Amino acid sequence: MKKNVVVPELGESVAKGIIVEWLKKTGDAVAEGDPLFELETDKATVVVPSTFAGIVRVLVEKEAEVSIGQAVAEIDVSETPASPGPAPAAAKAAPAPAVQKTPPTAPAFAETPQTAAPKPVLPQKSQTVPAPGERRPQTRVKMSLLRKRTAERLVLARRQAVHVTTFNEIDMGKVMEIRSHYQDAFEKEHRIKIGFMSFFVKACCKALASHRELNAVVEGDEIVYNDAYNIGVAISTERGLVVPVVHHADALTFADIETAIAELAKRARDRLLTPTDLLGGTFSITNGGVFGSLMSTPVPAYPQSAILGMHAIKKRPVVVNDEVAVRPMMYVALTYDHRIVDGRDAVGFLVKVKEFVEDPDALLLEL
Repeated sequence: MKKNVVVPELGESVAKGIIVEWLKKTGDAVAEGDPLFELETDKATVVVPSTFAGIVRVLVEKEAEVSIGQAVAEIDVSETPASPGPAPAAAKAAPAPAVQKTPPTAPAFAETPQTAAPKPVLPQKSQTVPAPGERRPQTRVKMSLLRKRTAERLVLARRQAVHVTTFNEIDMGKVMEIRSHYQDAFEKEHRIKIGFMSFFVKACCKALASHRELNAVVEGDEIVYNDAYNIGVAISTERGLVVPVVHHADALTFADIETAIAELAKRARDRLLTPTDLLGGTFSITNGGVFGSLMSTPVPAYPQSAILGMHAIKKRPVVVNDEVAVRPMMYVALTYDHRIVDGRDAVGFLVKVKEFVEDPDALLLEL
């Protein structure tokens, strides 16, 4: 008896995908739940398991576009492979060395969640200089479905919204002192390092509570105000940029936020993000500072109305109490949809973020 493996439902907005890689080939034995193929959608790349045990017959070639519900493989369940018996003593492999668990590493955050692209593999440099007018070599790289969808959303955002960016600067001295003083104890207690992102996520949640239009979207002739604070965090991967979401970030502790971001970053690098990880964002943060960016104008992830851009921390002379002092300063940028956010509200929001980060006691005490 043969049964079909179909492309599963991956969220209400996902209709198509591309078979990136077959993890089993025709004639291979597979158990129920074994990874069968990688599917790339406009939301993420996911590994789809086999829904039956038996012998595989591939129906769709690699890199083909498929629809939700389409049969892509056939499993002959009448030829269910027998469970392998124990290996002979002589053939037993040496036990693998124990792997020591380490805390998740902090993710890399990209400069803007819409415009960064994976670097194509370039041809080797020619040893001969082309003659004037001679066509130089080119490399064509097929755009991924994720990249195509990102491009479409970027164009849509530019066409539908009126984006304006306002800037401010933040003295990061106190946050840096807290991280330096409590890092070891924090990591020992929570098995995760405390980064800058958790401070900004918490600060944004507090500021959004009093500037709700930045946590809203336009739907037709209505403004929809979100009561949840679902913060998208831009993460750079080898395939490009993704913006998974930390849901209900306002209810999370600093450790919860750092852990959630680290886990999302790991899943993004391992191509294990699910549509749920990428849906529901109401506001986004991107950190170009990890790549050395001093200032930028990030683009909100459509249909969100705003995004905060963090940048590199640089020591600069500033005036403190009428005296010049060298302080670790960060430029921050807020890009917002001017259709529903006025300049006064945008500036007020950014000032609140600045106040919370420069004096984080209120955040730590949940005030």
